[in-house]
Amino acid sequence: MIMYRRIRDLREDADLRQQDVADYLNCSQVCYSYYELGKRDLPTEVLMRLALFYQTSTDYLLGLTDEPTPYPRQKSEI
Repeated sequence: MIMYRRIRDLREDADLRQQDVADYLNCSQVCYSYYELGKRDLPTEVLMRLALFYQTSTDYLLGLTDEPTPYPRQKSEI
């Protein structure tokens, strides 16, 4: 699936190791490796954190768009 390839490609483009991203996500390297291989589904929170980390949109990570530029963030209504 495109999502798993994209998170791998983004990591490699940033010259990061799986362990580097796993540390950011507070998970093990094996867990993160399973995300990239598609052996484990990405929880919504992990998907959102990866989008913030790579400064892209979740739609891009999910393969819903080929535009990596993120959408403008909404202002908090609180």
